[in-house]
Amino acid sequence: MKLAQTRVRGLIARAVGVPLRRPLATSNGTIAAAPLLLLDLATDEGITGRAYLFAIQPAHLAPIAKLVEAMGEAIAGDALAPFEIERKLRARYALLGVHNIVLFAMSGVDLCAWDALGQALGEPFARLAGGAPRPVRAYNSNGLGLMPPRALAREAEALVNDGFSAVKLRLGRPRAEDDLAALRAVKKAIGPEVGLMVDFNQALTVAEAIRRGRMIDDEGGVAWIEEPVRADDFAGCAKVAREVATPIQIGENFMGPEQMAQALAAGAADYVMPDVQRIGGATGWMRAAALAQAAGVEMSSHLFPEASAQLLAVTPTCHWLEYMDWAEPVLAEPATVKNSRVLGPSGPGFGMRWNEKAVRKYAL
Repeated sequence: MKLAQTRVRGLIARAVGVPLRRPLATSNGTIAAAPLLLLDLATDEGITGRAYLFAIQPAHLAPIAKLVEAMGEAIAGDALAPFEIERKLRARYALLGVHNIVLFAMSGVDLCAWDALGQALGEPFARLAGGAPRPVRAYNSNGLGLMPPRALAREAEALVNDGFSAVKLRLGRPRAEDDLAALRAVKKAIGPEVGLMVDFNQALTVAEAIRRGRMIDDEGGVAWIEEPVRADDFAGCAKVAREVATPIQIGENFMGPEQMAQALAAGAADYVMPDVQRIGGATGWMRAAALAQAAGVEMSSHLFPEASAQLLAVTPTCHWLEYMDWAEPVLAEPATVKNSRVLGPSGPGFGMRWNEKAVRKYAL
């Protein structure tokens, strides 16, 4: 195959609603099923690049799908060159703004393009980026929502038994004392050898985040406090980071590497964890990884373990992969977990193929 002659033919999007094995209750609401958009980018050489997007709520699937399809029409006939495709789409959507669901859609197209390119060259994405696929240290982020302490303790033990040496607990109850009770229950259940992260999902004011952060400091044994305040309040995040000893983690809501650069300049966090669909796909991720390296800040992932495993493998300050199995039912080959490490699907590109029987079952 002559790569220089490979052209994009089109792009289709299919919506599915995948029930979660462990429904997740957070301070923002409960997620019982994952509304996913499965993307297939076809080329004139018969290669199909694949990726999926998380729409957060089912009502968001249709507008994101429309954007993806419009972008597919815009790049039809273009060479299979991810950087050039990204540049063209950024220019086309500059006036609308490359944020929110516009960026979601663009990230999906970017991931598909890189996946197709890997298939065309017969190489996994990590090798295209100058590295190699490898198992990446991961924590289990399935479950551990806003549940009673006894239920949390049982679920925490189950998450560790899935093969993980670290888990994440959601906090953000109306009373700080109830958050502390949940924290203590999980710590007792998993023991001191298992790592523990906590996530407030933006539930607190700056003053309350400092108060609860100091309570967590006193408890000890927490690897990080995630998104204690509004995600785009970098000044507020910086104040919390200065006042609280436990490291502060943010980043899943960075809209592109440009916003991550602003957060780093503000000293908004000790760690960062971009989300591949918000940061700009694989192209945006590589730019974010360079920013993290320049700032000397550890970088983790948010959702999308299949792609994130390869992206983190070529991230200089690679820290932790967040493992969520939400897409597993619709994948022919999910990511694998062994000894608290995750390896993405085998094969070229990102290695994702659909389980078409499951796709039909969960189609929306």
